Amino acid sequence: MTHTLPLYDRLGGHAGILKLIKPFYADVRQHAVIGPIFNSHITDWPAHLEKIADFWALQAGGESKYRGGFAGAHMSLGLQAEHFQHWLGLWELNNARFLATREAEEMNALAHRLASRLFMMTQRQ
Repeated sequence: MTHTLPLYDRLGGHAGILKLIKPFYADVRQHAVIGPIFNSHITDWPAHLEKIADFWALQAGGESKYRGGFAGAHMSLGLQAEHFQHWLGLWELNNARFLATREAEEMNALAHRLASRLFMMTQRQ
């Protein structure tokens, strides 16, 4: 029997997740379609990145201070399918650049599941 570390540990814990999301959100902020949405709603990027790192720590099976609010934070943004596709495209590109194949695939699968749920929630408004 092989023991496999949780995804959180394979990513390098909280520090590894921060290292992953910082260049991702730098790309997001510059993106022609989704950048303006993020830039108009987030005023404290360092605090936001810490919160997002806690969110992904929880998703990846690690310890986290994240206490929810994922759906509520996105409900009033007027998100459409194209916004999710752009976000996922950047996410996959970033993961391919910075993660080993297995971890990239796992993070992409998590993101697709979360995006699908969030998309369904935002369309019910």
